[in-house]
Amino acid sequence: MRGDMSRSLRVRENCIDRVKLALNRNGFPSQRSLAEDVGFALATVNKFLTGKAVDYTTFEELCRKLELDWREISTVDMRSPQTFQPESICAGGNESIVFETSFTNDIPTPDTLPRYPDGAVPLGSPFYLERTPFAAQIDREITKPGALVRIKAPREMGKTSLLLRVLASAQSLGYHTVSLNLAQVDESILSDLDRFLRCICTNVARQLQLKPMLDEYWDEDLGSKISCTEYFQHYLLAKIATPLVLVFDELNQIFEHPQIAHDFLPLLRSWYEEAKILPIWQKLRLIVVHSTEIYIPLQLNQSPFNVGLPIQLDTFSLAEVQQLARCYGLDWEDGVDAGQLMELVGGHPALVNIAFYHLSRGDITLAQLLETAATASGIYHHHLQRHWVTLTEQPELAQALDRVMSATIPLVLAPILAYKLSSLGLIDRVGDKAIPGCELYQQAFKLVDPAATHSTTS
Repeated sequence: MRGDMSRSLRVRENCIDRVKLALNRNGFPSQRSLAEDVGFALATVNKFLTGKAVDYTTFEELCRKLELDWREISTVDMRSPQTFQPESICAGGNESIVFETSFTNDIPTPDTLPRYPDGAVPLGSPFYLERTPFAAQIDREITKPGALVRIKAPREMGKTSLLLRVLASAQSLGYHTVSLNLAQVDESILSDLDRFLRCICTNVARQLQLKPMLDEYWDEDLGSKISCTEYFQHYLLAKIATPLVLVFDELNQIFEHPQIAHDFLPLLRSWYEEAKILPIWQKLRLIVVHSTEIYIPLQLNQSPFNVGLPIQLDTFSLAEVQQLARCYGLDWEDGVDAGQLMELVGGHPALVNIAFYHLSRGDITLAQLLETAATASGIYHHHLQRHWVTLTEQPELAQALDRVMSATIPLVLAPILAYKLSSLGLIDRVGDKAIPGCELYQQAFKLVDPAATHSTTS
């Protein structure tokens, strides 16, 4: 924190219930699970959730993790007497809540302060590196009747950040937008096609602010897929006057449910084909987002993965790393420092941003970063620890990863193992063979027992 800005924020008393509800809504079953995810002490998280003061950076980080707007729920105490009084309303109440925010003219606003890079980069952030020409390509494509866009990249490569900007662009055109994250769908629903399609229909209707009206269109004699198609054609698309951009994020979640995938993926392809015949289907613009190649066999004329506009997000180039360094106020114009960082993390967007966050704050030097990167005291400790949790829960993945990291040549892995490791970003694919994702991962995961390493880095 710079200048005279106070380090103390707390959740407003009438917003505490809202914050606690956000804990479970965002997949944290307990305060401890949130604390472990963000790397804060349990006592700090407890203070935040019970309305006690925590420092500004911690408050903003926890709000972001719980998908809350800190401005709406915080009491801000700064040391300058000058104040202004914007209004904010907490969900669950009808009264307008006025909070005071003090400031001095030389204090940077929160939007210009680096935030810990975990998850999507918010709209308007000065720390977002535009993924050109991808955004422009997608923007043009979704203006075409019946368009389909396929965005593929491993986790933490910037898919969600790009998607936020695509949806904002669509909204600026007056389009309806609906985003469905399949990672949030219950496993019990993913194992039943009828429940899965009804879940989708209900969710889309609600995001369009329409009553679900499922029973009026669902017919057991016709089956789930036809009923779902009829529902879209005669109800959802018929009710809207402008195009609908419908996003299926984390589509790879259904790859592990072959029975659902064999029905749902051809259904998406059929909707794309319907737009060539029926004008009403031209209102639908599909965007499917997935982490890696599909490994479920589909007939060519039934797959949504061989039509539409393909977008493959790659790691940052040297020039892009230098450009992002400027966003963080770092002078890396000669390319030497950028080259050293890329030797370690290979231009991995999340890892580059984590490095710049700490370097720009003066927490660590580049030399210290490179020396400690794969250790428990390094800046990537929590990032690596999340991977270790996955590996300890799935020993077959750990064994496959160990083989890749120890090999001197690219290796062929079983398709399901290659799919999972690739979707995590731990390996790269060269044809049908696997190589280490970057030097950091090779240092951290080579010839090591995952269970033992996790216990020493916790």
